Amino acid sequence: MTTSTPPGATPHAPIVVCANQKGGVGKTTTVLNLAAELAHSGRRVLLVDLDPQRNLTSGLGFTTPPGAPTAYDLLVHRKSAGELAQPTSVPNLFLVPGSADLAGIDLELAGDDTSGERQLAVGLRAAGDAEVVLVDTPPSLGLVTVSALAVADAVLVPVQCEYYALEGLSQLMATIRLVRERLNPALQVNGFLLTMLDPRTKLGSDVVREVESHFGDLVYRARVPRSVRLAEAPSHGIAIRSYAPGTPGAESYARAAEEFATRVFTTPASAARA
Repeated sequence: MTTSTPPGATPHAPIVVCANQKGGVGKTTTVLNLAAELAHSGRRVLLVDLDPQRNLTSGLGFTTPPGAPTAYDLLVHRKSAGELAQPTSVPNLFLVPGSADLAGIDLELAGDDTSGERQLAVGLRAAGDAEVVLVDTPPSLGLVTVSALAVADAVLVPVQCEYYALEGLSQLMATIRLVRERLNPALQVNGFLLTMLDPRTKLGSDVVREVESHFGDLVYRARVPRSVRLAEAPSHGIAIRSYAPGTPGAESYARAAEEFATRVFTTPASAARA
């Protein structure tokens, strides 16, 4: 994957947005665990929590005292991600914490359709010495998510293995096409990661087959299983690799992180369209 740096602009770390307008598909779990694996491999990773629910922030055991810098400052106070980044308990892993104040950001930026995009473009591209920026977004296709897609190099889509999986994807893909047409022609699809898979069920196998038939090589080979341990890990403020190493959930995210690194750091732009 190549970053979309305009002529004369300063090169920036790849920005990958994790998005799906459906809640409960494993979006935050995916961001947290991919980042932890990448950091363990030696990559310097910056996480940005744009979801007002702050699940990524709390899932890293991170508390934000009143007045502390948060992702809200990216959009409103013209701060850069590098300025706002906080070290976490994981070496090489840094976080711009989420904020409940983001819940009203659509109203705050009302009347200026490009304000959020401009602020994120400046803020996310100034990410200090991070090698990759991973952005967690709200489970919606509102202003925050669209603004993030407008400045991203790629979008990673977690897909829950359920009956309505493809129906939910159609709206997201339409939004991605619209963002490409109007805001960010260089936006790539990093891939589709199948989550919460129960391989014992026919439904799970059917969803895998259907998603692969629609998106081909863009579908990750790694499959994230439905796992109690994965669900428990965020309540302990740690990634699955630390909470339950060697379990199927931990191993699946280790494999997914290897694919992610290949796609982000070596995949040509022409191979990542959908």
